[in-house]
Amino acid sequence: MPAPRKIMIMGASYGSLLASKLLFGGHSIHLVCLPAEADLIGAEGFRVRLPIRGRKDPIELDSRKLPGKVSAGGTSGVNPKDFDLVGLAMQEPQFRSPGVRDLLDAIASAKVPCMSIMNMPPLPYVRRIAGLDYEALKPAYTDPSVWDNFDPALLTLCSPDPQAIRPPEEKVNVLHVTLPTNFKVAAFDDAKHTAILRQLAGEIEAIRLDTPDGKIELPVKLKVHDSIFVPLAKWSMLLAGNYRCITRDGMRTAQEAVHSNLDESRSVYNFVFDLCIKLGAVHGDLVPFEKYAAAAQSLSRPASAARALNNGAPNIERADKLVQLIARQKGLRHPVIDATVALVDERLAANRRKAA
Repeated sequence: MPAPRKIMIMGASYGSLLASKLLFGGHSIHLVCLPAEADLIGAEGFRVRLPIRGRKDPIELDSRKLPGKVSAGGTSGVNPKDFDLVGLAMQEPQFRSPGVRDLLDAIASAKVPCMSIMNMPPLPYVRRIAGLDYEALKPAYTDPSVWDNFDPALLTLCSPDPQAIRPPEEKVNVLHVTLPTNFKVAAFDDAKHTAILRQLAGEIEAIRLDTPDGKIELPVKLKVHDSIFVPLAKWSMLLAGNYRCITRDGMRTAQEAVHSNLDESRSVYNFVFDLCIKLGAVHGDLVPFEKYAAAAQSLSRPASAARALNNGAPNIERADKLVQLIARQKGLRHPVIDATVALVDERLAANRRKAA
């Protein structure tokens, strides 16, 4: 058996979902997070609740009862060279925060393979897509300079398809999974680094949890794909669903965003789907609209971007703007996407004025 890995994950909220699966393989996971989260995880570990098909109640995974080791702390005193793999599981604007930015730069300098688990692909990953003017894409990023020192060959993207929330009535070390789909990660340029991903994916695939009813398989796998375009399947979903949760005077659920005008949703979705094909994806890399629309029936909360805007955030992830800018480079535009980008720009400007 391969030796246990040392893995750092920046972001304890969404990061704890992937961490819970990796702990089954006996690995050491270090979560970089806020002091209150770190103290709580240090004292009590973390819990992840997973819905299981055919069972009324979710299964709760307690990190303290899993074979691996978990630790948590802030951004200081961490040596990236101690780790075999780094997961980036924060929102894109957070990476320019003091401390976080410094650690990110240290990771880039240490040449550790990194797997981003963000809706917004880091700029070095976009550089792995041939034929784009990368400078012209920088306005989509809160601070593109935080990515300057990364080697694109050492950065891959994992599509954060599983949906999860921190229940507001619970402590911050509890995560409740609402849509238990799979993580889809693209291979690294280097086969040696991809081998780490394949090892982890195989271990997660093999997990069987002991319950009073016998051993059960758990949802939320890690699937490794050779194509760099597979994680971009999320772009159609974000533009047709997540960003259309944002309304002029508030927000709506993802289910409403998709199903209140299904023809418009399909039009936006297929526009982005076709853009990914133009960039080099094949149909098998992507998810057809019908499959997404069916999954969206269960998305009964507004997307995180809409919730952040509503809470006054001065910056959010701008995958909407990134897709718009890439489409323009291909001589394409969609009126609904243009309207969405303009609306988000407007609402962010209002939030910044309030915060000033």
